[in-house]
Parts: sequence; structure tokens; C-alpha cells
Amino acid sequence: MISSITASGGPLTFRRDLDPNALRLSRRKTFISLLRNCKNIAQIPPIHAKIIRTFHGQDAFVVFELIRICSTLGSIDYAYDLFRYILQRLILITYHNPNVYLYTAMIDGFVTSNRSADGAALYSRMIDDSIMPDNYVITSVLRACDLEECREIQGQVLKLGFGSCRSVRLKLMEVYGRYGELVDAKKVFDEMPERDEVAATVMINCYSECGSIEEALELFKDVKVKDTVCWTAMIDGLVRNKEMNKALELFREMQMENVSPNEFTAVCILSACSDLGALELGRWVHSFVESQMITLSNFVGNALINMYSRCGDINEAKRVFKGMVDKDVVSYNTIISGLAMHGESFEAIKEFRDMVNRGFRPNQVTLVALLNACSHGGFLDIGLEVFNSMERVFDVEPQIEHYGCVVDLLGRVGRLEEAYRFIENMPMEPDHIMLGALLSACKIHGNVELGEKVAKRLIESEDSDSGTYVLLSNIYASSGKWKESNEIRGSMRDSGIDKEPGCSTIEVNNQIHEFLVGDTTHPEKEAIYQRLQELVRVLRFKDVMLYINDM
Repeated sequence: MISSITASGGPLTFRRDLDPNALRLSRRKTFISLLRNCKNIAQIPPIHAKIIRTFHGQDAFVVFELIRICSTLGSIDYAYDLFRYILQRLILITYHNPNVYLYTAMIDGFVTSNRSADGAALYSRMIDDSIMPDNYVITSVLRACDLEECREIQGQVLKLGFGSCRSVRLKLMEVYGRYGELVDAKKVFDEMPERDEVAATVMINCYSECGSIEEALELFKDVKVKDTVCWTAMIDGLVRNKEMNKALELFREMQMENVSPNEFTAVCILSACSDLGALELGRWVHSFVESQMITLSNFVGNALINMYSRCGDINEAKRVFKGMVDKDVVSYNTIISGLAMHGESFEAIKEFRDMVNRGFRPNQVTLVALLNACSHGGFLDIGLEVFNSMERVFDVEPQIEHYGCVVDLLGRVGRLEEAYRFIENMPMEPDHIMLGALLSACKIHGNVELGEKVAKRLIESEDSDSGTYVLLSNIYASSGKWKESNEIRGSMRDSGIDKEPGCSTIEVNNQIHEFLVGDTTHPEKEAIYQRLQELVRVLRFKDVMLYINDM
């Protein structure tokens, strides 16, 4: 009945043959259903008016849903005005009064709307008004707390008798983990009577967030019954801590245990494939997603676009993007970045225009991707126009990443002095990435004088690495200044600065093998070095034969 009312837009009608209590409950269900069917804030006022006319304006459950829906639809100020209006008219009797639900809805709305300070302040007001909190409002306010507030609320929890409440304990662990307080998080975990896979998953996330990945793995191994969420949390922790190979190994183990992955698992694995350049494994995950009927949501689709772009198959990335039904800003950002990476700058600009024409609002990430596309394509005029119109047209204040793109753009087309002046006039100090890009441009275009100046700034900023010295040495060498080049190399040795070893990966039978210069940790190192020696002998023989033939 409700769905037909909302679909037709007809007036609300109620049966008259019900007793008052039944009628009230029927209307409550009706209003809650109507509110949950709202798609935008404009649909709320007519329903709100009907709620008031039928004397449901003080029904705690209806008001709770009304505030929650307003917050969800992005109108937190409307929700707060409603909250204050209702609060003035409610008579607060005892802590059993459902008015605590009113505070829960509003606090949750503030937190969801990224107004955590307002949520925490409202909780304090609730306590001052002698309204007894329950576990739901405590769980909500903990999401808004900083570390000091969390400790204070934990003290209240113990006094109020919620110390054994499972949901409160789990949320306390999350907050302590967020602020790196692993000792406190572990203490809460150890005191839990039921340390099942749910509690273990929260603790694993705490360890992973703080970089304690070995402790996370140790706890994961101790969990007897692991569900999909637990497996995914551990895989995600490995990915976030750049342990990509271990993440892939754990995913294979998950399959062997016949645990079905979900879309979050797929996204974690696709992220690992992106970092490792494991295209074949990424394709397998894509096929697996389709075969398991995992919904190709924006979440999964965007991860696929990113994986294919970073692994070298931009055509497949474009195919996935084209096949997505509900694209979002992240979808456009990802494909624009991918196209820029592959030198398809004109296509990237075309997708940006399509994005704007479809009503999507570009953000900082979008404009970094677009400026990169202009840089890779050499579209100087378009790039400068985009940068100069960021605030005026898109209401996006340029950040250091956007300034860096302009420096890279000017450097690529050889306008090095202009790039340096641009850096000098920036409202912030340049970072080592920006100066490094200009130093690389100096090498490419043979500008020794500016290269020396940029390298000096890098070294003085203490953000330089071996790459700065190597680039400057190469700039000298390419201009025939061998003495200066050797002096830079000598300075590196004297300062104990080693050139970072080269690293490469190769994918064989869905296994990723990583190689470092001088590495001896690979399990097949003896066979590898033996084959390398054979190749060296063959190459030397070919060099000799070429020399003889030239004679």
C-alpha cells in the first residue's frame, strides 16, 4: 500500500475503524515508510506537515526517522532546526524516556555530515540535561570523539554500567586504533568475554592502521572461524602496508578455504595488482567478479579502471568505464588519470568535458588529473587556462599538487626559466617532487645553470635523495663537464648516500616475482644467477663477433 501511495503521489489516507493505539501504530509505520522512500530533501516538508497535523510530531520513533533521513539527504541544518523545535516541546520525565533516541539521531547526523565537534558538543549538552545515555548514543558519539574525549566517555561507560556492552567496546577499540593507542585498544579487546571473529577483525584493523602488520597477522592466524569480513580486513591491512605479495598469497589461501569474497575483497586485490603491475592476475579477478555475480558497482568498477590503467591495458580500462551504468566523480577522475598516464591527453580532455556536461562537479583530484593530461600532451595553453580558472569556474583552490603540474607542464615544453619564476611566486614553499620535476626537465633540455640552482635548493631543503645527486651528475655529464660529474659522485660516496637499487617485477603463472639489484633472497637465486652468467657469456661472445666482423 505504501509503495503505491509514494509512486502515485496521492494523498495519505487512514482507516477509521481502528482503535486509537492501532491507528497510531499504523500511522507510525506509514510515516516511517514514506520518509524512507524520500530521495531528496524537497519531499520532506509535506510529510513533516502531515506528521504535525496527525499529532505524531512528538512520536519519538517518527521524529528519530525524520531527523535521520534529513541528515542522510544532506540537510543537517534542517534536521537540527527540527531537533531544537521538538526538544522545546517534549517533557523530559525519566531516563526511560525515548528522547534519548532524539539525541542519538541528531548526534549520528552530525557525525555522518562531518560535523564531529557539533556531535560531541550535543552529547555534552545531553549529559548536562540529565538525560541518561544508552549504548546506541554512546556508540554514535564515540565516532565523533578525539582521544581525550574517548577516555572521558570510557570513564562514563564504566560508571553507567555499559562496560560490558559489546558494541561500545568495539567502538572504543576503533577509536583507540585510529589514534594509534594500540595498548588501550588491545586492553579493551583482551577484556572482552567473546573474542570472536568480529572483535578480532576490529583489532586487526587497529594493528593495520598503525603499521603493526606482524601483530595483525599473528592475531589473524589465532582466529579459529574466519568469515569474509575477517579475511578481507587482513588482506586490506596488507595492501595498506604495501605488502602486496602477501596480500595475494592470503587471497589464494582464502579461496582454498572456500570462503567467498565480496566486492571489498575484490577491490583490495585489484589494488594489489595495480601496485605490482600484475595484469594477468587482475584480469583473472575481473573474470572472477563476473563469474561470482559480484555487482559491478562504482566501487568495483573504479578499481578495475585503475588496475587496467596502471597495468598497461588502457583499452580495457575504457571498456569498463563505458560499461558502467552509474558513473560518479571518482569514475571520471580514474579514467582521466589513466588516459593521461597513457598519453591519450586529447581523450582525457574529452572525458573531462563530458563529465562537466553531465553535471558532475570537478574536485581537486579531477583537476590534478586534467593538468597531468595537459602536461603529457604538451597542451600548454589549455593547461594554463585550466589552472587560472580553477577558483573562478570550479571553486577549487589550487594546492601544491596543481602548482606542481604547471611546473611539469612548463618544464616539458622547455620553458624552464618561466617554470622557476612560477615556483618563486607561489604562495607556498615548493616540495621535493616539484623541484625534482624541474631538475629532470633541466637534464632533458640541457640547462646546466638552472639545474645547479634547483639541485642546490633541493639539497638545502634536506628533502633530496640519491636521485637529486644522480640527476645533477648526469646533467654535468651530458654537457661534457666530466670533472663536475665525478665530483658529485664522489660527494655521494663521502656522504654515505647510496643510489637506490633498481627493482623490477615479473608475473609468471599468476605469481609475482620481485628482483632487486644484488638481491640474494629469492628462493631460486642460484638458478637465476647461473642463467645470468650464461647470458653475460653469450653477450660477450656476440660483442667479440661483431668486433671481428667490423674488421
